[in-house]
Amino acid sequence: MSVNNSNPLHHHWDIFCTVVDNYGDIGVTWRLAKQLVAEYDIPINLWVDDLLSFSHILPMLDPQKSKQTFNGVNIFQWNNPLDIEFTAGSVVIEAFACELPSQIKSIINQLHQHPLSQAPTWLNLEYLSAEDWVEGCHGLPSSQPSGVKKWFYFPGFTTKTGGLICERELFNQRDEWQADSTHKLALFKKLGLQGINAEDTVISVFSYETPALAALCELWQASLTPIHALIPKGRSLHSLTSILPCDIKDLIPGQQFTIGNLTLHILPMTDQNGFDRLLWSCDFNIVRGEDSFLRAQWAAKPFIWHIYPQEDDYHLVKLQAFMQIYCDNLAPEIATTWSEVNLAFNQGNTNAVVMHWQQLHSVNLSLMQHAIEWPINALNEADLASRLVQFVNNS
Repeated sequence: MSVNNSNPLHHHWDIFCTVVDNYGDIGVTWRLAKQLVAEYDIPINLWVDDLLSFSHILPMLDPQKSKQTFNGVNIFQWNNPLDIEFTAGSVVIEAFACELPSQIKSIINQLHQHPLSQAPTWLNLEYLSAEDWVEGCHGLPSSQPSGVKKWFYFPGFTTKTGGLICERELFNQRDEWQADSTHKLALFKKLGLQGINAEDTVISVFSYETPALAALCELWQASLTPIHALIPKGRSLHSLTSILPCDIKDLIPGQQFTIGNLTLHILPMTDQNGFDRLLWSCDFNIVRGEDSFLRAQWAAKPFIWHIYPQEDDYHLVKLQAFMQIYCDNLAPEIATTWSEVNLAFNQGNTNAVVMHWQQLHSVNLSLMQHAIEWPINALNEADLASRLVQFVNNS
């Protein structure tokens, strides 16, 4: 690897991302990288260790090419050790505590120690959490052995955190899309989904494995009106093997089968813009991870968040923290019903998830109105990218 340590520092930012769980971490960093280029004219070098998984949400990406550019973002294959020339920029971001290559740390340390040099601003972009302690940790420095400071940047739901990823025109685009039902019907047709009428209930499913999903599907079969569940090939389907007509590996996008009043549709993979529009087009969304979790909120539709399971059920602590914030302005009966559905789904409690799902009907209109109002309240007048730029300028 060759190194360029000339000064002053280049204007570009470097973002390093280790792909975890296929799409979650890279989904967040890819959205952030695109927004920083489009809205702040900041050149971004995005270093990714798994281009194959990345290509599932960016179909034009060639996993075999070590350097390529899309949406103005320079995408580099991150091998260890680095085998691509690295030029120090003004900001270096470790996404989600991924470990910077030793060569990069060495460069940062050298620039910090040289009297005529300016070291990059070094940030650790953390996972999104609604827990109280985030406010106290956001923006804190951690002094490295060399004396360089690494800053901890925590996304969050309050003004004392790093904010939430949201592109400037996203809500306007969503409102325009949802104002005309022909948009969603055209999208369903494009995805190869047949037999969906504008008045049918459509539910997107992007979850981890859980018996709660099978229980809901059994309930939906007995619905008085048609329900369509849109499910990509992946982990959600492992919960439904008892009702699938064939092995999961033999399913193909566009395939569908009907049991009672429930029709299961196998979704093709889509890029991020397509995924946003899918969430906008459904009546209810079941999502997982971080990127999809936030995009479901921006869709202004009711949702279930299937949070990544952690040891000692710590993920339920995170879930409870978010539910408390989300339900702050909700009437008690609505908050309780929605919270219990989420909790039961995450615990795999089949009886409870069915009971509380049935109770959603009585609070549906109020829950829908809350889902519409929530994005504006959650954004707190400043998105993550704008707060991040301001943080860097002030550090």
